[in-house]
Amino acid sequence: MQSGGGYHRTVFLVLTRTAWLALSAVLLAASAFAWSTVSTLSTGVERSYAIPDDAPRSESGRNILIMGLTTRLDLHGEPLPDDVLRRMQAGESDRGGYNANTLILLHIPVSGPAVAMSVPRDNLVPLTSGGEGKIKEAYGRAKIVEEDRLREAGTHDKRELERAGREAGRRAQVQTVSAFLSQPIDHLVEISLIGFFHIAEGLGGVDVCLRNAAKDPLSGADFPAGPQHLDAGQALSFVRQRHGLPNGDLDRTRRQQAFLSAVTKRLKGADVTAVQAMIDMAKQDVVLDARFDLVEFAGNIPSEVRFDTLPIEGGAHLGGLDVNKVDQAKVRAKVTELATAPPPPPPNDGIPCID
Repeated sequence: MQSGGGYHRTVFLVLTRTAWLALSAVLLAASAFAWSTVSTLSTGVERSYAIPDDAPRSESGRNILIMGLTTRLDLHGEPLPDDVLRRMQAGESDRGGYNANTLILLHIPVSGPAVAMSVPRDNLVPLTSGGEGKIKEAYGRAKIVEEDRLREAGTHDKRELERAGREAGRRAQVQTVSAFLSQPIDHLVEISLIGFFHIAEGLGGVDVCLRNAAKDPLSGADFPAGPQHLDAGQALSFVRQRHGLPNGDLDRTRRQQAFLSAVTKRLKGADVTAVQAMIDMAKQDVVLDARFDLVEFAGNIPSEVRFDTLPIEGGAHLGGLDVNKVDQAKVRAKVTELATAPPPPPPNDGIPCID
């Protein structure tokens, strides 16, 4: 049995290695080492059955779809406390809807570095519910349809409607991304906006660097140029900002990646209190698919994960909406390329500055 110091060093090692896997995966490894049994884990983290047991599986490793929702509600559809909303600087609890504004396909190969591929949220794609739409909308559209169906069938319990609606949303989002990328999805991780906030709060903030000053009243972003430390509220504004940036949503995607890099660096100096805060956050903010074995995952995480963003072909204005045009063949070819030849590793010296 390890001593207390040895145990916490083990937790920190796993956290540091896993942070590159993205926000939610950091929590998975922390959780796996913090609880003593799988049964304890299953009661601590919300589980989803959106990926059926007979769904196709990746043959070259594992594909994990990480979804970041815009909702300001908790897992049961209840408003967050007023003081939390105030510190988040993200508006009222009825804002945001259920769009999947962060979509990352994390490919973990049998050997070698993993790669996290950001899928731009405004890509115009076929939706599994029918017709075309922004890829981020698959979740929210399916949720509404399922809740309406259940109400017509006589179900009016708010929590039951929320649970069933979210499960329908997860199924639709998984199926839509899988079909668009022509990739099986082995696991899913869902985290809402409050999860980003809780991670930064648990770590005492994060460090980033900007080439230019940025200000956006819609997200609350107000940052000078250069390296700087962001508290939890500022970090949330940082990952949410898209207005006033040269490349809009694509620059926001890079900020999300920079946030994850900052989490990695912050974890290296984190104390036990920060670890416990992240574990507590996992219990209230994260949803995992039912087949996700946290203990097995934590024991086999890769030592390195690299980031990239899948390509678009420019913008378009269709039906009153600004969307990304995409060449599906090029996107699928890029996924295959990244899975077999990940991009170069990020620099290790200092904090790279971004736009």
